[in-house]
Amino acid sequence: MNFKYDVLVIGGGHAGCEAATAAANMGARTCLLTMDMNKIGQMSCNPAVGGIAKGQIVREIDALGGQMGLVTDAAAIQFRMLNRSKGPAVWSPRAQCDRKKFIGAWRKILDNTDNLDIFQDQAEEILSKDNKVLGIRTIWGIEIFSKAIIITAGTFLNGLMHIGQCQVEGGRCSEPAVHHLTDSISRLGIASARMKTGTPVRIDRRSVHFDEMEPQPGETDYHQFSFLDRHRELPQLPCWTCNTNEKVHEILRSKLSDSPLFNGQIQSIGPRYCPSIETKLVTFPGKESHPLFLEPEGIDTNEMYLNGFSSSMPWEIQLEALRQIPAFRDVKIYRPGYAIEYDYFDPTQLKPSLESKLAEGLFFAGQVNGTTGYEEAGGQGTMAGINAALFCTGSEPFIMHRDESYIGVLIDDLTTKGVDEPYRMFTSRAEYRILLRQDDADARLTERAYHLGIAKRDRYDWWLQKKEYVQRILRFCNETTIKPKEINGYLEALGTAPLRGSVKLAELIARPQVNFANLSEQLPALKNLLNTAPNRQQEISEAAEINIKYKGYIERERTFAEKMHRLEDIKIKGHFDYASLHDLSTECRQKLERIQPETLAQASRIPGVSPSDINVLLILMGR
Repeated sequence: MNFKYDVLVIGGGHAGCEAATAAANMGARTCLLTMDMNKIGQMSCNPAVGGIAKGQIVREIDALGGQMGLVTDAAAIQFRMLNRSKGPAVWSPRAQCDRKKFIGAWRKILDNTDNLDIFQDQAEEILSKDNKVLGIRTIWGIEIFSKAIIITAGTFLNGLMHIGQCQVEGGRCSEPAVHHLTDSISRLGIASARMKTGTPVRIDRRSVHFDEMEPQPGETDYHQFSFLDRHRELPQLPCWTCNTNEKVHEILRSKLSDSPLFNGQIQSIGPRYCPSIETKLVTFPGKESHPLFLEPEGIDTNEMYLNGFSSSMPWEIQLEALRQIPAFRDVKIYRPGYAIEYDYFDPTQLKPSLESKLAEGLFFAGQVNGTTGYEEAGGQGTMAGINAALFCTGSEPFIMHRDESYIGVLIDDLTTKGVDEPYRMFTSRAEYRILLRQDDADARLTERAYHLGIAKRDRYDWWLQKKEYVQRILRFCNETTIKPKEINGYLEALGTAPLRGSVKLAELIARPQVNFANLSEQLPALKNLLNTAPNRQQEISEAAEINIKYKGYIERERTFAEKMHRLEDIKIKGHFDYASLHDLSTECRQKLERIQPETLAQASRIPGVSPSDINVLLILMGR
């Protein structure tokens, strides 16, 4: 076996799998190094993909030619579109997955990807010369050489798990930690720190009283994650919900001194937005109950995931507290919840391409950058894989702006602002939410991905077909005139104002009460047009309808984004010795010196850099 590659990916999680397939699909000879080939793409916490903003990231990965959308659709056992009450422009897909089938779907893709080898071993040392990576040495003494290396080690770097006072080394339950790789990376001058996250108890469904819970059924309409014309095939299962109560809270409060989070045993930073159950009790002391969601882990297992009950309390306390809930009065558990601490690397040490500023050819993606979530990891992995492949050919990196994708927002936030807790994507982090919808990720990204070489011809042809038909529907709506006598009876039945004169169909569609589904029953020509669309007719109709309804908002956000692009075009890296610019505030000089922003727009987003500081830089640049 020839251990010489273009790209070497260390870690077979969500970031690593996307990075490896992206690089290989772009023609780079790639090796994916993993400690366990049977746990590739393992869902360490909840076997669910998507959610608010996260679902948009997965759609973007798919539009770029990545794999997470296809894998999720193949493994989905419950699909829901979140945020429906807020209108289709901010809908977010989410799917509960079969954990084993998710791994199987990933393994099938990896095994059938050209230019990609998989090797089972553990990286121990980065090989480098003059701060340029050359390859790695494994724990078995094997040397693997490559032009670029992508670190996607997840929670395994010096991983330490906590259940009460018990501490066990490991990257996941029953899986060993990686002990020497952090030191090897640190010798390149790259700073590391510690973070923590947690996972809840796993429950045996046979011990649950489901009659004491409320079911949460999924949806069976046309929505899915991938833009390709493939469909979910697995049986759809319900999730279930109930609440904690004061008896639960009393038991947990009485044992807070046994919690590693509150007795000083855990010192690292953790997430505010996904707190443990004991943290919720301390943060919200007056709240009488907290919601819990019991979610299946697969179609052929009794194991269920209790969302909302993340904990590192002693196992017997977790069990005693759970049994105070009527649905869990006889509960049996497969394993208790636990917390895990691990090493990460400050992402402000990275370029926007996710390449290290300190070590040429070394890229980082996923939880090692201080993020959390499969989706955030997959998005970073996709970009790291693309840019590592481009690095190997001496090409310019592929960078997405904040108005192009949530992935662009994610990477800009990481490399510009850094992290003070595990980073999770929210819609509130994106200033161009109307432009970054789940329905139009292919419109934003597929053409660019095709020209890069990561999106294949079948995906590109499908996008061109969809694009042409959406435009045909828009032209029809903008050119077709509707007269009052044709439609007023229908409008009055809907409770919306009748027409006083003729209007274009697009103006009518813009009304909140009106949509293609009900209007097409009144207008045979529209119904015929919609029904003659190619594959994915409903998705095509939805894309056109959203475009019409949100036209004003889209145009306004696009105008604002174009103004901000003027600052993105002003390159400043290497122009200044910031320490000598005494017209800037001290904090600004320190931040600019440390982060070395590429553009003036990136500088403006660094915490501690004020508008007046930006004005000083503009003046110094003659602007």
